[in-house]
Amino acid sequence: MARANRHYIPGQVWHITHRCHKKEFLLKFAKDRRRWLHWVFEAKKRFGLQVLNYTVTSNHIHLLVVDTNPEVVAKSIQLIAGRTAQEFNQRKKRKGAFWEDRYHATAIERNEHLVRCLVYIDLNMVRAGVVEHPAEWEMNGYREIQNPPDRYGIIDRRSLMEACGYSDYQEFAEQHRSWVEDALKQSWSREGHWTESIAVGSSSFIEETKLKLGCRARGRSSDERKDGPCFLKEEGECSTTGFAVKSEALSSENALFWGKSNCFTSD
Repeated sequence: MARANRHYIPGQVWHITHRCHKKEFLLKFAKDRRRWLHWVFEAKKRFGLQVLNYTVTSNHIHLLVVDTNPEVVAKSIQLIAGRTAQEFNQRKKRKGAFWEDRYHATAIERNEHLVRCLVYIDLNMVRAGVVEHPAEWEMNGYREIQNPPDRYGIIDRRSLMEACGYSDYQEFAEQHRSWVEDALKQSWSREGHWTESIAVGSSSFIEETKLKLGCRARGRSSDERKDGPCFLKEEGECSTTGFAVKSEALSSENALFWGKSNCFTSD
């Protein structure tokens, strides 16, 4: 089947998740997680990838990014996933897939919904029972947001605070810390809509997103929970957003396309 033209939504925030092949703990060693972060930084330098938050665990990653260019997200994930896999396989003298075939991308509405997603990513290892506070996990954006490095920072702080509706970074950092502390007092469990939906936000955002996706979102139903966000559900055989990436190769075929063969995978 011929590939359709790739879709691009200017300024859209995407929550990207990607699991290791068969959910194996291929990122269990800190040095491999650091190499993943290294390639995220390289994508920032090479392609201008705007990162708002991230977490890298032993068997999957979370990456919150802004769609600023028709090619930047696809090329960045191609670089990050491909080089991480190549280095690991070469070092381990291993063959075979490192990542699941596709990564999942969920469109997130800005402001309050983005804040919820931001904190959800921060608390990933808390929910897993690995740490009691996100500051205890080295490989996440919480520590960088709270203590920005002088050099080699991954997060685009200006884009992050503006996307959350703030003009002063110190004020934003303090509020971010407060959001996380408040969330830690609650009983936080996994919320699948952040990683398995096509889009999460207000009902108007969901309708706008469906219009932007056109036929690719046709037939998809939305759901709105009491005291929670509305989300566009992924159902059955999808013809929605597919960010394709091969874990072992870095060819021009590894780009973002839209078509019936491209589906989200769940995290």
